[in-house]
Amino acid sequence: MQESKERQKTPISKKIQENEHELKSRLGIGVSFDVGVRKLHVLKKEVQIYYCTGLCDSLFIIEIMRELMDMDHGHRAPSNVKEILHDHLSHQQVELTDNLEIAIDRMLSGLISVFLEGEDQAFIVDVRSYPGRQPEEPDIEKVVRGSRDGYTENIIINTALTRRRIRDERLRHEIMQVGKRSKTDICISYIEDIADPGLVDLVKKELQSIDIDGIPMADKTIEEFLVKQGWDPFPLVRYTERPDVAAQHLMEGHVLVITDTSPSVIITPTTYFHHVQHAEEFRQTPMVGAFIRWVRFAGIIGSLILVPLWYLYASQEGLLPPDIDFIGPNKTTHIPLFLQIVFAEIGIEILRVAAIHTPSPLSTAMGLIAAVLIGQIAIDVGLFVPEVILYVSVAAIGGFSTPSYELSVANKMLRLLLLVLTAIFHVPGLVGGATLLLLYLAFVKNLNTPYLWPFIPFNAKAFVQIMIRLAVPLSKVRPSIVHPQNSKKQPTS
Repeated sequence: MQESKERQKTPISKKIQENEHELKSRLGIGVSFDVGVRKLHVLKKEVQIYYCTGLCDSLFIIEIMRELMDMDHGHRAPSNVKEILHDHLSHQQVELTDNLEIAIDRMLSGLISVFLEGEDQAFIVDVRSYPGRQPEEPDIEKVVRGSRDGYTENIIINTALTRRRIRDERLRHEIMQVGKRSKTDICISYIEDIADPGLVDLVKKELQSIDIDGIPMADKTIEEFLVKQGWDPFPLVRYTERPDVAAQHLMEGHVLVITDTSPSVIITPTTYFHHVQHAEEFRQTPMVGAFIRWVRFAGIIGSLILVPLWYLYASQEGLLPPDIDFIGPNKTTHIPLFLQIVFAEIGIEILRVAAIHTPSPLSTAMGLIAAVLIGQIAIDVGLFVPEVILYVSVAAIGGFSTPSYELSVANKMLRLLLLVLTAIFHVPGLVGGATLLLLYLAFVKNLNTPYLWPFIPFNAKAFVQIMIRLAVPLSKVRPSIVHPQNSKKQPTS
């Protein structure tokens, strides 16, 4: 730790040979092929340009070198070489630093560091050009109508996509680095006169307190430090890969955390109901959007309680009213009904995992084999009754209809827990389990935000907006849960 602090305070020497020796030993120049130095002599002084191949645009560097080599033709007096050099660095973003650690960090981030003989400051020029894909629509957040661009693994592109939708001078993108070795760029985005300053400071404090070597898993690692989730299966932050969704949350007063190398943006703070909304609802008319939302709610509720409820009725026939006494298995098998459901749930989960690891051209064939052949044969040989496959499949479809992947997995785990409680305690197990689940969620807080708001604590106006997709002109107030400085959705001077 002490050595790290000393390195962070290493000054740049006026003797360029000392800087060269330090940089070569620390960067492994001559050992690592992707880091290097280009030496020039300009106005009778040596200039060294340090770069990292693959993270910077070579055309920009060539243009800068050409400009520097032309300096000898227009200037003869070397007394103010530093000012002349600064004027001839043909780039819009040039900064000076007297800290060698900063120069190294910038260079390893894709910028170039330019050292001048006899000067104790280095020029930092932003010529980054990160490898990556072009913005395209996210697979898990598709819409029928709407924009087709999405966030990528490039933090520069991501902030630009957000800025394109919010051209407000009060939009802030504050950048920092996390990880002593990875030094991953993290951007905190918020609108200055809307977001709660206390929330912004809290997010900054949590990110600055992260003490780890690196975060190769990017945003997921950041999430675990930010909200300290522990063993809680429910998602405490919302992820989105859509710039329009992120911009909408910024306008409401949320704070975004954008991590370099990740196409997902973290939205904070969020409640349970943030994870059950989808952009498609707001790309349709209010009535159609409300209908889609209700159908989605039905799917989510079904994914959680349909299987335990059916098992309760199937195993306790006395609970069935005469009008629905057809519920339950039509035939018996040698395998208990509870084990059939567990095996079917595990089988669907294995199928989901296999689909992730199966190449796209083969995934369709694998699905047909699993659903048609294995499922039908299992019924024909008597391992499963058809009703088990039916209700487990309907619950799985309800999970797939959940916009948040993290929430769908959490609901699946809770569904299995409710099933076990129902099998052991019957009606008290199902009712007690559902009650304990509700009480647990009522006590969960995410960055000082109640997880079940606006249901608990109850807020009538906000709850109506959750249940009904209101027309945009009628939605004039920002959610109070984020404590916005400006609560009204209208321009302010």
